[in-house]
Amino acid sequence: MADAESAHGGTGIGRGGAGECRRTSGAGPVRGAVRSVGRALHLPFSGTARGIRKATHAHGAGESGLGKLIELHGVNGAGDMMITVALASTVFFSVPTDEARGRVALYLAITMAPFTLLAPVIGPLLDRLPHGRRAAMAGAMLARAILALLLSSAVVTGSIQLYPAALGVLVASKAYGVVRSAVVPRLLPPTFSLVKANSRVTLGGLLATGAAAPVGAGLQALGPRYPLYGAFVIFVVGTILSFSLPPKVDSPKGEDKALLAADEQHLHGPHLKPPQRPGLRTVGAAVTHGLAANAALRALSGFLIFFLAFLLREDPLGGQSAAVSLGIVGVSAGVGNALGTAVGAALRSRAPEIIIVAVIAFVLVVAIAAAVFFGAVLVAALGAVAGFAQALSKLALDAIIQRDVPELVRTSAFARSETLLQMAWVVGGAVGIALPLNGSLGLTVAVGIVAAGWLFTVRGLVSSARHRGDRPHARVA
Repeated sequence: MADAESAHGGTGIGRGGAGECRRTSGAGPVRGAVRSVGRALHLPFSGTARGIRKATHAHGAGESGLGKLIELHGVNGAGDMMITVALASTVFFSVPTDEARGRVALYLAITMAPFTLLAPVIGPLLDRLPHGRRAAMAGAMLARAILALLLSSAVVTGSIQLYPAALGVLVASKAYGVVRSAVVPRLLPPTFSLVKANSRVTLGGLLATGAAAPVGAGLQALGPRYPLYGAFVIFVVGTILSFSLPPKVDSPKGEDKALLAADEQHLHGPHLKPPQRPGLRTVGAAVTHGLAANAALRALSGFLIFFLAFLLREDPLGGQSAAVSLGIVGVSAGVGNALGTAVGAALRSRAPEIIIVAVIAFVLVVAIAAAVFFGAVLVAALGAVAGFAQALSKLALDAIIQRDVPELVRTSAFARSETLLQMAWVVGGAVGIALPLNGSLGLTVAVGIVAAGWLFTVRGLVSSARHRGDRPHARVA
């Protein structure tokens, strides 16, 4: 009996073992199928990530650290776009045009006006902290992550904390931009010019911003909080990536401060001695004239953004809806900006002064045509041409700085020039919000902005180019 039971028990165990084997054998194909599906779902993301990494790290950018900065700048652009989508829906699209103008005017008064006072301080302050650039970039990212969470409550309740939080986001964003301009020269691959590096960084940011826009719109459809939650996640990632930049970013070795004045006589006066510190130098007439021309184009950009935003709500293009009209102009400007960046990266051995004069003249011609024959096509064309000119002229300015400013103070010159350009954008936006919603009148003002910049700088830039004579021109890329 015992033997029988033992045999029976053994048989039972044997059956159980066979059942386990069958189950295990059946689970193998299931696990394999699950792994195959997982790989198929993961492939688009991993393949895209590998493609992005391959593009950003090409031609020595990976070894120098520039590739990591390109990726960080893409993260920065995507996060800023998420916040822009959320604020636009709250301040601009959610109310009638008249009320929206009042809200945006209040937004400008509470955020832009203090920023105009703070902007001149940002560059010099960061000049004093060259050893902490990675920490400064991480701090700008982390600050925006925290402020995005604060804004996620304000956009729902409409509380007054929306405005100081938005001001904080703006200041942190511009602080990041100033530091980023100062970091690029320290991450140049051996075969890269400074302009080519800047164009790579800018193009990476534009592509990331364009990719984030529809994602932000999709999150906005779920509720006004969700784009800000997305911004929080993106900026936390940016905070981590900031510390992945090479340690040489924090090294102040071989740097000094630059003053944005044309010459020693202008800066110190005829009876004053020049500075004793060898690193404290002026940046040259070509730089100051190029900066003035770029400031005019940046002011035009701010003006068109605010003026056309309200104008197209009241008078959409070609019978389209306001959203479609704004989309047409926005896409045109974005495409023009990307094209200008690409052209700037492709140009070689050209005089940057002549490029600035030519592109601003091109914008002036298109602006005059748009003011005289106001219509959908010309307004879209003006947006595209303005974006193209802004990108290309900025790269030409970078070439002049690289050529004329000593390496000792070049980083400081980039940081301070970027601060001035941001202030010009603020001034242009303020003019745009203050004007009556008349298309021809507004574009006539745009013509005045561009014409003033062109007339003020063309003579100095052309003269600078002539004085260089037969000497080698700066590489624009």
